[in-house]
Amino acid sequence: MSNLGRLDLNLLVTLDVLLSEHNVTRAAERLNLSQPAVSVHLAKLREFFGDPLLLPGPRGMRPTARADELREPLRQALEALGHAVSPARPFDPAEARHTWRVMASDYGESTIVLPALAGLRKAAPHSRLAVLELVPSRIARQAEQGEIDLAFHILEDAPPGLHGRTLFAERYVLVGRTGHPELERPPSMERFCRLDHVIVSPNGGGFRGVTDEALAAVGLSRRVALSVPHFLFVVSALMGSDLVAMLPERLVRGNAALQVVEPPLQVPGYEMVMLWHERVHRDPAHRWLREHITRAV
Repeated sequence: MSNLGRLDLNLLVTLDVLLSEHNVTRAAERLNLSQPAVSVHLAKLREFFGDPLLLPGPRGMRPTARADELREPLRQALEALGHAVSPARPFDPAEARHTWRVMASDYGESTIVLPALAGLRKAAPHSRLAVLELVPSRIARQAEQGEIDLAFHILEDAPPGLHGRTLFAERYVLVGRTGHPELERPPSMERFCRLDHVIVSPNGGGFRGVTDEALAAVGLSRRVALSVPHFLFVVSALMGSDLVAMLPERLVRGNAALQVVEPPLQVPGYEMVMLWHERVHRDPAHRWLREHITRAV
C-alpha cells in the first residue's frame, strides 16, 4: 500500500495497454492520449519499477522479464478494479445465490416470514434465508455490523438510526378454544376479568401487559394464570384447556380450533415494522427482498 500511494493508478492503465500493443503510437491512440504523454507515462513507470519494462526492438518494443511478470497480475487487477467501480448490475433473483439473515420473534415468523416464504423460494430458488431470534437490544448493533439484513419489530420499540417501513397495524382479540363455554358470545367486563388468562412475557415470567394497563385505567384487574415467553405456545395451551388470551388477530386468523371474540375493552394495538441499516439501503438485492416481503404481507 505504501508503494501504491506513490503511484498514479492511471499509469497502470497505460502500462497494460503498452504491454498489449508493444508500440507507443498505437498505445497513445487506444488511450486517446498524445504520443509524448504516453512516453512521459512510460518514463514514470520505469522509475517506479526500477526497470526499463519495454525495450526497442526490430518490430516495435519488446517487454523485459519484469514486464512479463507484471502482465497477467496487472490485467487481473485492472479487471477487478473495473468491476468494483462499475454501476451495480440489476438484481436477478432467479440467478442469485444470496444468504439473507433476518431477526424475528415467533410472532414475526408466523405473520411475516411465513407468508413471504413460498414466494421467496419460487422467485429466488438458489438463495437461502436464516431466521435469528429477536433480541431487541441487539438489533441496531447487529444490523450495523452486517450480522443481520432485516429485523421485524414493533414501531414503538424500534431503535433509532435505522431505516424502517410499516408492514401492518395489529389489534388484540380475545381467544379461546372452539366450544369454550364462556366465549359463546362476547363476555361482559365482569366475566372477562374472572376468566383464567395466558400472557406472553418475552422477557420471561411477567404477569402484566397492555391488557392489564388498560384494565387498571378503569380500576379493574384480571386473573392471569399462565405466563409464557412465546406466542405459539399460547395457541397450543388454549386448544387444550379453558384458558383464554388476548392475542394479535393475525396470529389466530383462520384457525378453526380457536374461537375469536371481541373483548369488552379497547386494548391499544401496535404497528409492525421492517428495519434495516444504511449499509444495505441501496443494494439492489436487499431492495428486492424488502419489496417482496412488503407485497407478501
